[in-house]
Amino acid sequence: MAKRRRTSAQITWTWRGLLLLILFLLLAWALREWAGIDLLGGEAGETVSTDWIAIHFTTPLYPDDPALHTGSIDLRLVDLIDAAQQEVNVAAFQLNLPTVTDALLRAHRRGVRVRLVTDGEYADEEMVKQLQRAGVPVTIRPEGGGLMHNKFVVVDGAWVWTGSWNLTENCTYRNNNNAVLIASRTLAANYNTEFEELFAGKFGPTSPANTPTPSFLIEVPEKGIRVPVEVYFAPEDEVASHLIPLLRSARQSVRFLAFSFTSSSIADTLIDLHRRGISVQGVVERRGSEDSYAQYGRLREAGIQVLQDGNPYIMHHKVFIVDDAAVALGSYNFTGSAEKSNDENLLILHSPEVAAAYRAEFERIWGQAKRE
Repeated sequence: MAKRRRTSAQITWTWRGLLLLILFLLLAWALREWAGIDLLGGEAGETVSTDWIAIHFTTPLYPDDPALHTGSIDLRLVDLIDAAQQEVNVAAFQLNLPTVTDALLRAHRRGVRVRLVTDGEYADEEMVKQLQRAGVPVTIRPEGGGLMHNKFVVVDGAWVWTGSWNLTENCTYRNNNNAVLIASRTLAANYNTEFEELFAGKFGPTSPANTPTPSFLIEVPEKGIRVPVEVYFAPEDEVASHLIPLLRSARQSVRFLAFSFTSSSIADTLIDLHRRGISVQGVVERRGSEDSYAQYGRLREAGIQVLQDGNPYIMHHKVFIVDDAAVALGSYNFTGSAEKSNDENLLILHSPEVAAAYRAEFERIWGQAKRE
């Protein structure tokens, strides 16, 4: 049977199709590089400088001597607020630090837009009242049915501060905590979207799942690294459904620091990893660790190396370190209330550099933990 010859019209359309494909790929590349939009379905990227992240831990040295409470992690946040040019959005479960409050008042007085969302349990804090008297808009989540448990700050749509650290005297000078400061407009847009919902009074299950870019790449050309980033908000994003796959991806080790651990599904995942030969180690806050719903005893019975902490006050971290290559952190406790009722955030950074810093903190806490 004779082969059909292509007509000149067919050849012309073939070249047109190829040209359109090239133009589409160029457009996709441009949108990815300059707008963070990926038409090809991959992760959008954002190029940042070498100092894209600062990691902070509280190290309580003189917890019972107020005269020695002269500044700690709070001064890092104060510096950030003092540098603000346009806007400071604060989602704080509790605020009673004079240093941070004074910085917010200074920003407000020089014309920076300052707003606060807090929880009804701490709405009567004097520092919150000071902000309100000065004219700073404050939204309060009503008590009952869940907590506004976030601890994040977004500055000028470019900087995000988040972690386990409450803006309080106890969390600064007595409790073990962590916080990260990240320079990323993509991440800031994610957290600002959540802040606007909370500020509008959309708490708990009423908060929509509309994070603009829940996963993206932070690219640091000077270091030749790319850091995949994920951010999820509870309860709308069903955070455990993202955290558990991260844990299941472990091939060597999982280490955790947990203020409160009652989630049976997360415990099931760790027990399964242990049975598959993955090294699992953890430290839990002593208080509450032996309550009926706590998973501490169950993890121990399964043979997992888990210890009660040695801080006479509170070990307040909520951290997972996977294969010394990824870290999950934020306000999200490993509990049913964090998953279903509270307003929370979980940030996952796939970075050996970040993991190394958190591994060092884990080893410090592990060394202080109580052994029978």
